[in-house]
Amino acid sequence: MKWIVAGLCTVFAAIAGLYLFSRWELSRLEALYPPIGERIRVDGFQLHYLEAGSGPAVVLIHGSSTNLRDFTASIFEPLTRTCRVVAFDRPGHGYSTYPRQFWMNPEEQAAAIQDALNQLGIERAVWLGHSWAGAVVMAGLLKFPREVRGGVLLSGAAYHWHDGVDWSNHIVDIPVIGQLFTRAVLTPVGRLLMDRMIAAAFVPNRPPLNYRQRTGVDLILRPSQFTVNGRDVRLLSDFLAQQSKRYTEIEQPLLMIHGREDDVVPAWNHADRLIGIMPQAVLNELSATGHAPHHVRTDEVTRQIARFACSG
Repeated sequence: MKWIVAGLCTVFAAIAGLYLFSRWELSRLEALYPPIGERIRVDGFQLHYLEAGSGPAVVLIHGSSTNLRDFTASIFEPLTRTCRVVAFDRPGHGYSTYPRQFWMNPEEQAAAIQDALNQLGIERAVWLGHSWAGAVVMAGLLKFPREVRGGVLLSGAAYHWHDGVDWSNHIVDIPVIGQLFTRAVLTPVGRLLMDRMIAAAFVPNRPPLNYRQRTGVDLILRPSQFTVNGRDVRLLSDFLAQQSKRYTEIEQPLLMIHGREDDVVPAWNHADRLIGIMPQAVLNELSATGHAPHHVRTDEVTRQIARFACSG
């Protein structure tokens, strides 16, 4: 019995130590990567956004696991030379808060972004979505045909898939275990694995120098954001299975920029299928490029977006 008690005490002490370390580390991360924009209130919660430039409006919406710094480290500043650019932290990510609901689907996120744009006096914007946020762009094109002037899918997700998702996206909602994982284990383990996960997302390319520091991607190690992100990734495919049935209703122009070697959101399952049903869609595939073309082919991606969204 003494051994059992001693063992339990050791386990509880370890969990408490990891929890305290996580709290300290998360405070340090938020001090390193504070908000860099403004906040606007939409339907009971807040969106954090950054705005600069003048001209035709372009809205930048980041993918899973990241925040709007993913764009400030890549295409935000170059686009401001010819466009009025607004980048958002999606709900629950970065420094945007989350409404009181289990999951905010891409259509609801699109509605929140359009609400914010209305308040900012931005009309007829082109929306760009990277990866997961491709679903938000497609939702915006469907829901706001007069307000959304066109769409850009940057390695964007548009259709469902059959392979499932990583276990870490499921554990967040397992009672007790999920909270122990996100509040005690996630941060120390995530710190150790982050460079490896970033490298995997960039295959076959290498991440740019100081990518981790410039994008503040470690903010995903916060329990609230990791939980929201897990639901985003876990529930997206079923949502897209329904939304994609309506894509033939879209009349606005669509530009798709996709890495030919992207295995995270492969073009054959997303961009190629849209080309088959949307005559106004254009696909530009980049050779020797994976899932982050805006970081590894920044100049070329910027030129394509500016030509599509800011030339008239």
